[in-house]
Amino acid sequence: MSFLFNKVVTAEEALEKVPDDAVVAISGFNMATAPIYLIDKLYERYEKTGRPKNVFIISDTYPGVPGKGLDAVAERVYKEENQEFIRGVLMPFLGWSPWLQKLASDNKIEVYSWSIGIAAYWFREVASGRPGIISRVGLNTFLDPRQGGGALNELARERKTCKVEIIKLDGKEYLFYQAPKPNVALIRGTTSDEIGNITMEKEGIFGTVLNIAQAAKARPDSGIVIAQVERIARFGSLNSQHVFVPGPLVDNVVVSPPNYHWQSGSIQFDPRICGRIIPPLTPDLIPKLDLTIEKVIARRITLEMVRLIQKFQRQIVVNLGIGIPSYVASIAAEENISDFLVPTVESGPWGGVALTGPDFGVSIGPFAIIPMPDQFSIYEGGIIDAASLGFLQVDKDGNVNPSILPKRLPGPGGFPVIAAGSPRTFFGGGFTAGKKEIKVEDGELKIVQAGPILKFVDRVYKVVFNGRVALEEGKEIFYITERGVFRLTEEGLILEEYAPGVDIDKDIIEKMEFEPKVSPNIQPMDRRLFKERTMGLRDEVRYTFCR
Repeated sequence: MSFLFNKVVTAEEALEKVPDDAVVAISGFNMATAPIYLIDKLYERYEKTGRPKNVFIISDTYPGVPGKGLDAVAERVYKEENQEFIRGVLMPFLGWSPWLQKLASDNKIEVYSWSIGIAAYWFREVASGRPGIISRVGLNTFLDPRQGGGALNELARERKTCKVEIIKLDGKEYLFYQAPKPNVALIRGTTSDEIGNITMEKEGIFGTVLNIAQAAKARPDSGIVIAQVERIARFGSLNSQHVFVPGPLVDNVVVSPPNYHWQSGSIQFDPRICGRIIPPLTPDLIPKLDLTIEKVIARRITLEMVRLIQKFQRQIVVNLGIGIPSYVASIAAEENISDFLVPTVESGPWGGVALTGPDFGVSIGPFAIIPMPDQFSIYEGGIIDAASLGFLQVDKDGNVNPSILPKRLPGPGGFPVIAAGSPRTFFGGGFTAGKKEIKVEDGELKIVQAGPILKFVDRVYKVVFNGRVALEEGKEIFYITERGVFRLTEEGLILEEYAPGVDIDKDIIEKMEFEPKVSPNIQPMDRRLFKERTMGLRDEVRYTFCR
């Protein structure tokens, strides 16, 4: 049987089946589950033969990092005159692909961007034979068709290959996300047997691998699935409980050279990432942070997490975004409260230490890893207790733009679903941007030179989180900076705390494009935030459970 149905072939043999005008779905959360070898070989085939032409690529996140994966292909496409390889992409996150962003901003291909959670669940819906996904995520943001519908350039707005529509159910508005069904899937696992059963024992996440394969195979246009793996096993030798993609869903298997199969951007293999080893949370695993404004902000966010632990008298489950919010894990370790704070990453890991930069998406020592669509159900359904996310701009209505500017088109990533679904969100970031000198000394904040770029603006460049919608749904929203803490109310932002050493008018209100309300009960921020020694949060948490 294994001889008759052997699906192991070369990359060239597998990829010659990809037709012109294909809709190609590619798995990948940065380098995690990204079939880098297949991506490179597909473009090599185009360079040699001129085929396939006019492909449209859809991913659950983005497969690669700068200079690798889809970014390496995008660079070659950008520099090729009259290229006919890619006609467009639907990519939730372009932040690790400067060349895809150039293709978008120069209007060379059509580029669309939805939230990761929407894209991941869209694959599951299409696999079920449904025309798209219905969600309230994205209402009155740049994902709403009244504000662009997730189209990142003029070519996308003109062609509308991927579209978002407004529908009403029980009198409420929802967004209906639609894109062309994939007829080719490029996925990745660790081991395959001869008939294509795929396991993922060395991968740092499961991602959306199974759902992408299902979407390509769904009728009426049943397509092909090609899997990149590290190694081949004999049929019958794999534990059936470890098979993540059943062999009948896979048409061909390609063994990748080791240098094309990395767990993350800088890690080829670490047993702690795939759950083989769960290490203790020692100081070398989570290094102590220097006392900077970033640490002050992360500490203040951590105080909100402690408040929730005390309120619920249990562990809390949170999402910590990239940048300053990710430092909350370091503060929790420093304060010895990590056991009470369960961090999750949108790609699926629970617990452990989430890595950052090009390694973002995997964690050191997670105690559980679940598929990405299931993880986003946790977020969109408000099953987590809180989220902390970064911000680039905040406006007078509490709207947030996390990352998008003219010529800078990273896409929304997981931000829209997490921010829309979490019952309470603590947006954390520096109060201003640009060159600045701000010191933390003697329990106070000393602003020697403020950043010249204002982040609290009259209107954000792109609305990615809508404050009014959050208030209508009863969300609790805070904006935490090194010099002040704001809460979102029906009357707009209200300043509730200020840093010791800061002049409220000169250092806060004058550095905003709008004037916030000032609470009649405004208080100085906790002085412990601005001191070298730990804040003693372990004792506060322990007291909660010992009362």
